[in-house]
Amino acid sequence: MLNFRKAGVILPNIILYSSHCPRCKVLEDKLAKKNVSYTLFDDVQKMVELGITSVPVFEVDGVKMEFRDANKWINEHGGE
Repeated sequence: MLNFRKAGVILPNIILYSSHCPRCKVLEDKLAKKNVSYTLFDDVQKMVELGITSVPVFEVDGVKMEFRDANKWINEHGGE
Protein backbone atom coordinates (compact mmCIF):
# COMPACT_ATOMS: atom_id res chain seq x y z
CA MET A 1 0.00 0.00 0.00
CA LEU A 2 1.32 3.42 -0.90
CA ASN A 3 1.70 6.10 1.71
CA PHE A 4 2.78 9.59 0.79
CA ARG A 5 4.96 11.98 2.73
CA LYS A 6 4.03 15.57 3.41
CA ALA A 7 6.57 17.65 5.30
CA GLY A 8 8.15 14.49 6.70
CA VAL A 9 4.84 12.99 7.86
CA ILE A 10 3.55 9.74 6.36
CA LEU A 11 0.00 10.25 5.14
CA PRO A 12 -2.48 7.37 5.25
CA ASN A 13 -3.83 5.78 2.08
CA ILE A 14 -7.51 6.80 2.07
CA ILE A 15 -10.25 5.58 -0.26
CA LEU A 16 -13.88 6.70 -0.20
CA TYR A 17 -16.26 4.25 -1.87
CA SER A 18 -19.18 6.42 -2.94
CA SER A 19 -22.32 6.47 -5.07
CA HIS A 20 -22.65 10.22 -4.37
CA CYS A 21 -25.68 9.53 -2.15
CA PRO A 22 -26.48 12.04 0.63
CA ARG A 23 -24.29 10.26 3.23
CA CYS A 24 -21.48 9.87 0.70
CA LYS A 25 -21.73 13.58 -0.05
CA VAL A 26 -21.45 14.40 3.68
CA LEU A 27 -18.13 12.55 3.84
CA GLU A 28 -16.92 14.04 0.55
CA ASP A 29 -17.70 17.56 1.82
CA LYS A 30 -16.03 16.93 5.21
CA LEU A 31 -12.89 15.56 3.56
CA ALA A 32 -12.72 18.59 1.26
CA LYS A 33 -13.34 21.03 4.13
CA LYS A 34 -10.56 19.44 6.20
CA ASN A 35 -8.27 19.27 3.16
CA VAL A 36 -7.82 15.48 3.45
CA SER A 37 -6.36 13.84 0.36
CA TYR A 38 -8.20 10.69 -0.71
CA THR A 39 -9.09 8.54 -3.70
CA LEU A 40 -12.73 8.57 -4.76
CA PHE A 41 -13.95 5.15 -5.91
CA ASP A 42 -17.39 5.37 -7.52
CA ASP A 43 -17.52 2.35 -9.84
CA VAL A 44 -20.58 0.59 -8.40
CA GLN A 45 -20.04 -2.65 -10.35
CA LYS A 46 -16.47 -2.95 -9.02
CA MET A 47 -17.70 -2.20 -5.49
CA VAL A 48 -20.14 -5.10 -5.76
CA GLU A 49 -17.29 -7.32 -7.00
CA LEU A 50 -15.30 -6.26 -3.91
CA GLY A 51 -18.21 -7.24 -1.66
CA ILE A 52 -19.27 -3.67 -0.88
CA THR A 53 -23.07 -3.68 -0.86
CA SER A 54 -23.80 -0.36 0.82
CA VAL A 55 -22.06 2.99 0.75
CA PRO A 56 -20.35 5.02 1.87
CA VAL A 57 -17.39 2.90 2.85
CA PHE A 58 -14.31 4.75 4.03
CA GLU A 59 -10.99 2.92 3.96
CA VAL A 60 -7.82 4.03 5.75
CA ASP A 61 -4.70 1.93 5.18
CA GLY A 62 -6.81 -1.15 4.41
CA VAL A 63 -9.26 -0.74 7.31
CA LYS A 64 -12.83 -0.25 6.07
CA MET A 65 -15.37 1.80 8.02
CA GLU A 66 -19.03 2.57 7.57
CA PHE A 67 -20.50 6.07 7.81
CA ARG A 68 -20.54 6.55 11.58
CA ASP A 69 -16.96 5.41 12.14
CA ALA A 70 -15.78 7.27 9.04
CA ASN A 71 -17.36 10.48 10.32
CA LYS A 72 -15.64 10.00 13.66
CA TRP A 73 -12.26 9.31 12.00
CA ILE A 74 -12.51 12.44 9.85
CA ASN A 75 -13.44 14.56 12.87
CA GLU A 76 -10.51 13.21 14.88
CA HIS A 77 -7.83 12.99 12.18
CA GLY A 78 -8.86 15.33 9.39
CA GLY A 79 -6.63 18.29 8.70
CA GLU A 80 -3.63 17.00 10.64
